[in-house]
Amino acid sequence: MNKFLSITAAAQALGVSASTLRRWEATGKLIPNRTKGGQRRYDLASMHPERYHSAPLARRTVAYARVSSNDQKGDLERQEHVLELYCAAQGWPFEIITDLGSSMNYHKKGLRKLLGEILDGNIGRLVLVHQDRLLRFGAELVFAICQAKQVEVVIINQGEDRSFEEELATDVLKIIKVLSARLYGSRRHKNQKLIDGVKASIKDAQC
Repeated sequence: MNKFLSITAAAQALGVSASTLRRWEATGKLIPNRTKGGQRRYDLASMHPERYHSAPLARRTVAYARVSSNDQKGDLERQEHVLELYCAAQGWPFEIITDLGSSMNYHKKGLRKLLGEILDGNIGRLVLVHQDRLLRFGAELVFAICQAKQVEVVIINQGEDRSFEEELATDVLKIIKVLSARLYGSRRHKNQKLIDGVKASIKDAQC
């Protein structure tokens, strides 16, 4: 008797993700059976992993650019220009994913798309102008995922990104505000003085 697998088990058997199976179904490459409840079931006897991996699609080079706000459009265009010149000089066909949001925001649309493509095995190379353009905290975790998925990470500028000084100051203020909001009573005035002091220091540094 044939054994039917759920989408999760079938994905494991073929060495791909569940989203890849859904994409294959949409393109007619692998059509599952359906239960009365509409759940996908895959016939183990008719599944041949070598059929789906014998001619794998070439994994893409993706360049990622990000700024924190709409008024930084010029910086976003600068990043895109640098990425285009670099990838073209290497002879890499590429596409660029752009994002808008804080370096501490893990729910940005572009970032989520990038991670999904990496986990699906569709990306072979990730190119960044600077590490902090990906995330300020947690970039190392993304790089570990890239290593596990055999994705080459190329960071064009390994030095300090001077354009990030203002973003860093903003991020520090956000952290202080979140922490101070958790404290009440007699400490409230003290925390406000701390925030005001940090703001003054940032203003002095920018001047």
